Amino acid sequence: MSIYKKLELLRSGKLSVIENVKSFLNKIKKEDKEINSFLDIRPELSLARAEYLDNNREKLKNKRLFGICIAVKAAINVKDYIISCASRTLDNYKGTYNATAVQKLEDEGAVVIGITNCDEFCSGSSGESSAFGACGNPAALGKIPGGSSSGSAAAVAAGFCDVSLGSDTGGSIRNPASHCGVIGVKPSYGLVSRHGLIDLSMSLDQIGLLGRSVSDVALVLDVIRGKDEKDAMSFESGEIKLEKIGEIKIGVVRTGEIDKRIQTIVDEKVEEINKKMGWSSKEIEIKHIDLAVQTYYLLVYVEFFSSTRRFDGRKYGRKIEDFCGKEVLRRILGGSEITKAEFKGAYYQKALLVKEIIKEEFENAFKKVDCIIMPTVPFLPWNMRVGERMKPEEIYAADALTIPANLAEICAVSIPVGKIEGIPVGMQIMCGRGKDSEMLNIAGEIEGI
Repeated sequence: MSIYKKLELLRSGKLSVIENVKSFLNKIKKEDKEINSFLDIRPELSLARAEYLDNNREKLKNKRLFGICIAVKAAINVKDYIISCASRTLDNYKGTYNATAVQKLEDEGAVVIGITNCDEFCSGSSGESSAFGACGNPAALGKIPGGSSSGSAAAVAAGFCDVSLGSDTGGSIRNPASHCGVIGVKPSYGLVSRHGLIDLSMSLDQIGLLGRSVSDVALVLDVIRGKDEKDAMSFESGEIKLEKIGEIKIGVVRTGEIDKRIQTIVDEKVEEINKKMGWSSKEIEIKHIDLAVQTYYLLVYVEFFSSTRRFDGRKYGRKIEDFCGKEVLRRILGGSEITKAEFKGAYYQKALLVKEIIKEEFENAFKKVDCIIMPTVPFLPWNMRVGERMKPEEIYAADALTIPANLAEICAVSIPVGKIEGIPVGMQIMCGRGKDSEMLNIAGEIEGI
């Protein structure tokens, strides 16, 4: 059921908020043991919130998200929930405030249903590195769900919530959205305040959404967007609104090693779009896109190392080096080496320069086309069986097609476009920075084909 249809029931009283919350809590209790999408569920908090909304329906029913249930990634602060970043480092840290995005949701009548699993400190692309056990894929049991916002994608795919919040540093929303067969939106850098997000990389991170339809994520994105005095990079934008659009010129980018079956599905979809919508497409080149992964990880290692210096076990949590997993430690040690005096300017500063080059190349591309379309992930999700662990460089390659949007600070969305052997495949749509509404309108038109 779409959020819009559910809102009609909630506002009329045909469905109470308590009934909505209980239905999700019961489903999570029965089915999430196999999936492990949630880390912290507090029925007393969500039911108390639901009771308040029901008791004040006449006064609050016109709130834009009245009674809608939201799941929140374990790296985004929610008051009175354990915000662990899926790490033993913070497994005793209880949120003392709401992130700006969460507060905006609650101000519009939403209910937080729980905190979702993720790769530890958002460091991963598979959902396997959580200290509290890997997250499963409800759309392809036995396969990874993708990451790092694995639990947020799995919770939506499994029907455990109406919509979820995730964070995206280099594909962490779009990657699991593709593997789990849901919609995943990475907004333009700064469209949504990052205040309250425990960041992986401050110059790349963006809070975004996962949902079951374009209309659902568009509604919620319009609620959480906007300037925030607590985040200097945030900006005010126009309304996110779905409406009819005219002819669109699609830019098609081909890069790297992509599973031919995935590329075929995307190519066929573009042909179908052009035929049915009367749109056109042309191949375009982003000259330095193949440097995206190398550029991205230099930035991430340095910025993650810097941000983790606060986890020293003195004020809250534990010393991160003593309790974190292998991937987190790899990034800390890598960042430590890169920032040594003898390497000053050799890596991080050059990575920033390449980031600006890639950003400029995308800006030039959007002067020729309205959007860019390409696969979301270059290959299908691998098995979760013990002993079938992928090498770090193979895992890093999973984000090769999503990372460029973060480097360019543009908006991007992954939408389901087909299946291979029963496994969902996502197609990525990118538009220029601040063009989030246009991007979702394009996605909405394609979704309806």
